[in-house]
Amino acid sequence: MRAWRIERHGGPEALQWVELERPRPGPDEVLIRVRACALNHLDLWVRNGVEGHEFPLPLIPGSEVAGDIESCGETVAGLDVGSPVVLAPGVSCGRCDHCIGGNDHRCRHYGILGEHRDGGYAEWLSVPSRNVLPLPRGLDYVQAAALPLVFLTAWHMLVARAKFEALEDILVHAAGSGVSSAGIQIARLLGGRHIIATASSDAKLLKARELGATHTVNYQCQDFLPRVREITEGKGVDVVLDHIGGETFEKSVAALAWSGRMVICGATSTAAATVHLRPLFFKSLSILGSTMGSQAELRRVLRFVEAGLLRPVVDRTYPLSEARAAQSALEARQQFGKIVLTADAPAAPARERR
Repeated sequence: MRAWRIERHGGPEALQWVELERPRPGPDEVLIRVRACALNHLDLWVRNGVEGHEFPLPLIPGSEVAGDIESCGETVAGLDVGSPVVLAPGVSCGRCDHCIGGNDHRCRHYGILGEHRDGGYAEWLSVPSRNVLPLPRGLDYVQAAALPLVFLTAWHMLVARAKFEALEDILVHAAGSGVSSAGIQIARLLGGRHIIATASSDAKLLKARELGATHTVNYQCQDFLPRVREITEGKGVDVVLDHIGGETFEKSVAALAWSGRMVICGATSTAAATVHLRPLFFKSLSILGSTMGSQAELRRVLRFVEAGLLRPVVDRTYPLSEARAAQSALEARQQFGKIVLTADAPAAPARERR
């Protein structure tokens, strides 16, 4: 098969277009014919390397995958060859207390496709059977691939960690990203009052409003902190959703209302930030870290997608063979929503609703 593999960290040249043997599924694994694979900033971290973190190189990146079941291992039951599927990106042991209790993302052996084991920048991929979910009705492969990691991440951030409630106010940074475009929709679904989104262009802010943002701030020409205070009449927001990091951290904390919560899932600008402790205890603030979420949460998200209450946001597609160009577009922050790699063969039509 053809695949993009990283053998050593570096720039775009670190992505190597190689011929590999097609994976052979183990007894409880499923071989997937990859039809679409969405990009994430995680792919760039895997390619560039992260100080203090070791990736299991050589590695095929790609965490969000949709495709067809090609074959099943001998112990797999309940899955049919030829079925269109989307993959849960988190891989766990399936046997520990956390997994059995529905908190598989807390499993000691938890990993992510494309980070801890081979992912979807390939024509074929072998995964545990428990990671295989039906393609949501009404979606094609590209749309389905734009869902699992970003919507699961945003859902866990807002529902499980920040415990966002109806009529609360929220600030969502970098609306054009996959996580933030999902977060805006989830905040709207949960009944948010003021949903304030930031972005680098008016075109992105217009799209953010289409997803449910009630107010927008172009951070290239406007300071979001005074605008938040103006919108909330001095109160501040109840929740900040952030994955930017050091560039926005201090002002984001200042934008929080009393008992406000800031939830962070990444640091795409810089991991270093300054924390002033007095506001934390004077205002009873919470700074919450968040990574991924449980498969039960993902299944719930997919039900909302099938009901038409949440939708994937796809900016553009590239053929698998142009993964380097796709990553360059992601690095340049050119997109609103997801960039998706597609199989060189034409994609199948969307599944019909039943």
